[in-house]
Amino acid sequence: MRKIRKKIRMLDLWLFLPYIILCGIGIVMVYSASAAIRMQTGGSPTAYLIKQAIYVIMGLIITLFIYNMNIEKLRYPKLVKYGCWGIIGLLVLVRLIGQAVNGARGWLDLGFFSIQPAEVAKFYLIIYLAHHFASMENYPNPDYKIKYVRPALVVVGILGLILIQPDTGGMAINGIIALVMFLASSSTWKRSSLILTSIVILVMLGLPLGSSWLVDHAGNSYRVARFVAYLNPFGTKNGAGSQLVNSYYAISNGGLTGVGLGNSIQKMGYLPEPNTDFILAVIAEELGFVMVVIILGLIAVIVCRSIYLGAKTNHVYEGLLCYGVATFFCIETVFNIGGVSGLLPITGVTLPFISYGGSSMVVLSASLGLVLNVARRIHEREIQGEGATMNV
Repeated sequence: MRKIRKKIRMLDLWLFLPYIILCGIGIVMVYSASAAIRMQTGGSPTAYLIKQAIYVIMGLIITLFIYNMNIEKLRYPKLVKYGCWGIIGLLVLVRLIGQAVNGARGWLDLGFFSIQPAEVAKFYLIIYLAHHFASMENYPNPDYKIKYVRPALVVVGILGLILIQPDTGGMAINGIIALVMFLASSSTWKRSSLILTSIVILVMLGLPLGSSWLVDHAGNSYRVARFVAYLNPFGTKNGAGSQLVNSYYAISNGGLTGVGLGNSIQKMGYLPEPNTDFILAVIAEELGFVMVVIILGLIAVIVCRSIYLGAKTNHVYEGLLCYGVATFFCIETVFNIGGVSGLLPITGVTLPFISYGGSSMVVLSASLGLVLNVARRIHEREIQGEGATMNV
């Protein structure tokens, strides 16, 4: 019991409090964005509210579990190896039998819960690359050539399987996480892996977005429609551009302080996915630009704190975990904001801790647990250092 109390006192509030506040705002806004539409379609207005609350509780439990565990156990060779094959197996399975949503087969329906393998891949890549680079840093073996390109091969394999779902947004986020972690590692042997991975990522991004002919003939015209809508939303406002145009209307209606909680007009059938992809537009309309800034500020605190902890620790593995998680949260937020505001093509990426979704909430919470764990380990070492100094 004493150990539990001690760990609770060492909980990093710069990470934990923004997380709790964001989850609370998310529950309220998921209910506000979904209740009216559910009533119109004959469903329960509290259905998404209850589910989101359950997801938040699940996420909180997972966060605290990872916070309390010994994260060195995540580096067990068998766990890393079988985790890789598990992720690849899930990505293959979802492509074969997954549910098709908005033109992409990205979901595996387990009955009581739907899992999105591309989300789980983000968490695995952070752990895998942190472990691999830390191992190479501590135990360099320049004669073992396969270790130079192994992480690149794993990344390329996972990105390729995500792309063929097709999930360009998920592939891009996973790719950027991997790229940043390659750059964050200080090993001199990384160059070949970095170059190979960078080339593949650029090709994967360029082909689906740059060639409508290729995508059309591959049966992925839905992504082309989204890209055309991004370039000319008002010219396609009666088709693919309706999402972005109605998002603009929502943001414009909200102004600085919003029209009031629950009073959004655009969520009433005009704005698709108001409780997931476009929840930020609903927040902007109901609670105004001020609340949007507060939410983004809370996410920024988590990202900056993660980077700070990564720079503060003297352990390579811990530092890379922090940089990977910070990249994950930052890029996911940027993609969501970009899609809602028209600065980027719509990719179906959720807003961290706010948007409705079980897979997203669980993976984000687990990732935050890693950084909280690193913060605790840093604090424990500082206490031990102070104790040693006092004894001297």
